[in-house]
Amino acid sequence: MKVTVIGVAGGTGSGKSTLVGRLVDAFGDNVATLCHDFYYKSQDALSMEERTQLNYDHPNAFDTDMMVEHLRQLKNGESIKHPVYSFVEHNRTDEWVEVKPSRVIIVDGILIFENKELRDMMDIKVFVDTDADLRLARRMLRDVCERGRTMDSVINQYVTTVKPMHEEFVEPSKRYADVIVPEGGFNSVALSMLIENIRSLIAENK
Repeated sequence: MKVTVIGVAGGTGSGKSTLVGRLVDAFGDNVATLCHDFYYKSQDALSMEERTQLNYDHPNAFDTDMMVEHLRQLKNGESIKHPVYSFVEHNRTDEWVEVKPSRVIIVDGILIFENKELRDMMDIKVFVDTDADLRLARRMLRDVCERGRTMDSVINQYVTTVKPMHEEFVEPSKRYADVIVPEGGFNSVALSMLIENIRSLIAENK
């Protein structure tokens, strides 16, 4: 079975998850997904206070080698078990989730284009490009409502690590994209074109 790997990158709050959701809806049972966020490194040796001070927007925060190996296994027709990360505890849990191989694998994350080995495994690289103010607003709503964060902590993290790391790593990685989609899954025209492009690629890979 020839596997098509689609990478979806972009800044925090850009609309990557919405775009991935639309692609999953379009291709149904033929899709498996891997999120780079699953692969944040375990920080069992640190206290909760110490974990909150870490820079989670730097490439070193991720176990990307594990993600690369898992993607390689999926492409070879093998099932994998990825770790589960808690954004409330800022640490991995004891749980693992099984992912079975599929015709289409969607990989998403803010820094997936920064790593060459991971990037080279992708057939289509999509960058979701969204205005910084809108991304910040979405991040604030998500982190406060879903992750129990305070407004002050979200803003402080954005200023000290999120924005600088976006400028240093995420934005420059846009040059590797095959397709740039403004507003992600909310851009229905670009989404329709992307879906047709993926269908054509899948047909070629049969």
